[in-house]
Amino acid sequence: MFIQMRKITVSEGNAEQVISRFSQKGIIEQQEGFVDLKILEKKVRRGEEKVVVLVTWESEDDLKQWEKSDAHIAGHKAKLNQSKPDYVLNTKSRNITYARSKQMLKNPLGHQNEKQGALPDAARLAFLLLRFL
Repeated sequence: MFIQMRKITVSEGNAEQVISRFSQKGIIEQQEGFVDLKILEKKVRRGEEKVVVLVTWESEDDLKQWEKSDAHIAGHKAKLNQSKPDYVLNTKSRNITYARSKQMLKNPLGHQNEKQGALPDAARLAFLLLRFL
């Protein structure tokens, strides 16, 4: 599995606009190798808000094929002359390859087996997300 994470930092009160935009169905869902799209919001009391968009692919090659596709390129060309919304303060991306299996993955803290605290795939991903935020 391959996950592309995009963290979007927005000014206070604007996270919902980003969530709404990424919640709309699009052509990405029809692409070969597309698995899932999740949107996470980091709740804050005041100040900047963060939205993380996770797009899961079967492989990195599937993501690359999507990025090279006519539909993806046309979507970006259509927005070429549009300025970024004022409420978007920063965007950061990171790609993660992970093994999806019934086996436990090596714990990010260095433990290597279940008895020493190895984490399952979902827990490892959550750990990486926390570091990303």
